[in-house]
This record gives sequence, structure tokens and C-alpha cells, in this order.
Amino acid sequence: MGGLSASRLMCWVLLLWAINLTVLGPLAATVAGASGAEHRLPKLNLSWFHVVLWAPVVEELLFRFGLRRPAWALWLSPILIAALLAGPSPVAAVSAGLALCGVLCLLSRQAYRWPWARLRRYDEIFPFVFHIATLAFAFLHLSNFRLADSGLWLLPLLVLPQWVTGLVLGWMRVRFGILSSIALHSLFNAGPMALLWWLLHYAPGALEG
Repeated sequence: MGGLSASRLMCWVLLLWAINLTVLGPLAATVAGASGAEHRLPKLNLSWFHVVLWAPVVEELLFRFGLRRPAWALWLSPILIAALLAGPSPVAAVSAGLALCGVLCLLSRQAYRWPWARLRRYDEIFPFVFHIATLAFAFLHLSNFRLADSGLWLLPLLVLPQWVTGLVLGWMRVRFGILSSIALHSLFNAGPMALLWWLLHYAPGALEG
């Protein structure tokens, strides 16, 4: 994975878990209470496939693959957006996988890339692209909440954990490659999923109210 060791990857996972559990998560929970927003995750019946495989792969390819492959992103984004909207059904997974493989094979054979002059211009605006992609990734997760009419100005704080995590994932993609950001995303998601599974089975009262 681009020179990233398993131990270093786990260090990043543990760091992100610690930051989210001790700082960002409680802050988002406080903001949710103040704005009247309700977290929908306990009621969504999310599967391990959705959280640990589907979401990391689709979201990383959509929001971060194009950071270093901007020309390819123009071809792949419509497929990935369609897959994201369709959800993690078997048909959607197979269709998206076949479409991605076909487009990737085509782009690889033709060595599709932007001219050098255009790449230099992209390099100048790269910081803006990086942060716009990170913000889009964060605000996508507002769908995890049932929002109230009041306190709308607090909404950015609800997805502060995803914004900070997205910054790390973006750096990971640029520094070590897309497989590293997918692996980090998958392992990071596995932590909350395991906690939610434990609460649902052994402390369901903690999720009520």
C-alpha cells in the first residue's frame, strides 16, 4: 500500500478513534441535542458489508481517487455517484464493479491523462480541490441524521468528525495511494460498527430515547 506498513496504518486508526471518541464525537452529540437532530444509524439496520466494504470503496473512489487522477475522475464519477445513490445491493455492486472495470481498462489502454500544461494548472488549485472534496464527503454524512428545523447553523458541527477524518483520508490517499485510504476508511468504520453491534445486542437501552 504505497509503503504504508500495517502497524503505521493501525496507529492512524487508533488515533482517529481516540480523537472521535474523546473530542469530536461528544461535540457532535452535544450539537445534535442542541439543534434537535436525531442520529439515524441505530435504526438504519446497516450491514457490515455496507459499512466496512461498500462505503469505504465507493466513497474513497468518488471523493479521493480523483485527487491524483483528475482526468480519470471525470469518467468514473458518474458511475460512482450512481452506485452511491443505488446503495449496497448485490445488483448495484456487480453493475458498478463491471462498469468500473470496463472504464479502468479503457483508460489504462489509452493512457488517458491531461496535458502537462493542464496538470500544472490543476496543481495550482489542488488545495481548493482537496478541501472541497473533504467538505463534500463530510456533508454527505448529514444523511445520518434526521434534522430539525431549528439550529441549522450548527449543522457543520454535526459532521466535524467526518471532516477531520476526511482530511486524514485525503492525505493518506495522496501520500500512500488509494488502497491505503480505503484500508484506513474500512478499519475506521469497523470500530463504530462493532460498538453499535455490541450496544444493540447487550445494551439496547443505551440507544433508546
